Amino acid sequence: MKLKEYESNELIDKLPKHLKQFIKPQNYEDYTPINQAVWRYVMRKNVDYLSKVAHNSYLDGLKKTGISIENIPSMYGMNRILKEIGWAAVAVDGFIPPNAFMEFQAYKVLVIASDIRQLENIEYTPAPDIIHEGAGHAPIIANPEYAEYLRRFGEIGCKAISSARDYEIYEAIRLLSILKEAEGVDPEEIQKAQDQVDYLQQNTGEPSEMALIRNLHWWTVEYGLIGTVENPKIYGAGLLSSIGESTWCMTDNVKKLPYTIDAALQEFDITKPQPQLFVTPDFAYLNEVLENFANKMALRTGKLEGVKKLIHSNALGTIELNTGLQISGVFTNVIESEGKPVYIQTTGKTALAYREKELVGHSTKTHADGYGTVIGKLKGINLAIEDMSPKDLKAYSIYEDKHVDLEFEGDIIVSGTIITGTRNIQGKIILISFKDCTVKHGNEILFRPEWGIYDMAVGAKIVSAFSGPADYNSFDLINHIPSSKTIKAKRDERKLKLENLYADIRAYREDNKDINLEKVLNLLITEYPADWLLSVEILELAKRDNKTELYKNAFDHLTVLQSNRPEVAHLIKDGINIINM
Repeated sequence: MKLKEYESNELIDKLPKHLKQFIKPQNYEDYTPINQAVWRYVMRKNVDYLSKVAHNSYLDGLKKTGISIENIPSMYGMNRILKEIGWAAVAVDGFIPPNAFMEFQAYKVLVIASDIRQLENIEYTPAPDIIHEGAGHAPIIANPEYAEYLRRFGEIGCKAISSARDYEIYEAIRLLSILKEAEGVDPEEIQKAQDQVDYLQQNTGEPSEMALIRNLHWWTVEYGLIGTVENPKIYGAGLLSSIGESTWCMTDNVKKLPYTIDAALQEFDITKPQPQLFVTPDFAYLNEVLENFANKMALRTGKLEGVKKLIHSNALGTIELNTGLQISGVFTNVIESEGKPVYIQTTGKTALAYREKELVGHSTKTHADGYGTVIGKLKGINLAIEDMSPKDLKAYSIYEDKHVDLEFEGDIIVSGTIITGTRNIQGKIILISFKDCTVKHGNEILFRPEWGIYDMAVGAKIVSAFSGPADYNSFDLINHIPSSKTIKAKRDERKLKLENLYADIRAYREDNKDINLEKVLNLLITEYPADWLLSVEILELAKRDNKTELYKNAFDHLTVLQSNRPEVAHLIKDGINIINM
């Protein structure tokens, strides 16, 4: 499939450019016959098993989203059908940064890693793949209440502030998942990557907002159970797409806990089965917990703590003042007094905005080398500047062409000649520009006249602090280059010959092509004695077409395989059971 072929959903067209940079073509022709067989086996087993243990929305969703058991879904087809329920889907290369992943959700776009797990990892893969996304996430969003939770989670989650260590962990996990899914990787290389993940996860320090909300995402969207602790059903995509864990999670080996906001403190290891899971009574409760968590985020609390979180993140973020003025940049310093921020400083490109729209004349070109401003009230005056009437402003000489010495709480003094003021839609001043201005904190000079115009933000307090810019158009965000790329499976002559055998069996089943099944089975037994999945497919066709001798030969071969390869014996057994239902 070409990139243009899945741009059939207007939701994708509305995505901002910084998200579109993660989209890649699906290239449907890259899926091999073995890939298609893996999809078919997983889906047949899932539909059979999950009909008993999954939330009833899952099977309904399979029908509504048109996801086929027989074929890996194409983005074109998925978008055509997802459009009916108000969503879209795009293909990406493996893991993408958590903020971007959640922002896609906010736009009601499913992010689908279009690669598919290898046969050796058919039960579970640490790498995101189309089985996980297409067969896990897509069907359950057909439930309107859950779909709104997913969208709302993305909307809040993409504003969560990360730490510098979070991105290191993301890159390390991405690399580990790629290596574990790839063929023929040196075990020492995998162990080295695993050690790095372990080290980073054990030395994270105080968890960031992103780390905490990512935990909530994991224990709900990915690995959530619904109902009662005694009788839960599956709705998490990680469980819905894993034929191993969907069975394992229903045993007493996995502890079931009531879902609460405390799940944010429970970390997880993406490369291993989960020792405990959380059960929500219903989808509405998920939103209740999410809102309780959001109430504690800097997004809604702001204050000094919010600025400090942004400084610790060492990444682009935004603070919003009570006047609605928004300052976006990389925050590097804050001066505090009596537990309140009285001066903030950014380094590098900074932009000012109001209601997520950049203020004219205050782009990153204007503030290319950073931005600093006082925050708070004038010393000894209860009335904040933004609340002053024109008469009040004149009384304090806050007037055009007037030279003023404004002393703020926290020992910040702004001395200069006022040029003009900028007001918000309610008529409150949100910005005052000075010339010949000096800003001091005690004996420290914060701004000098020779630096040019001083644009002082007006606002008594910081009401919000969040990740990313207020106006995405203010910054060039087309800069994501992952440190690792997915490793494509090697296809030598021997592998290609096996793929051709899989293709023949598919052609026989779907197109009634004249294929000698006995000959294919004999080739498998002599040349590919370890392969089990194609023998299961031949057994299925032998039963369908009443080929008694072929059925016996295939069954006998599979019995031998169960003995010779005990690690896949249960997969073979399950395949036989589905055939003989």
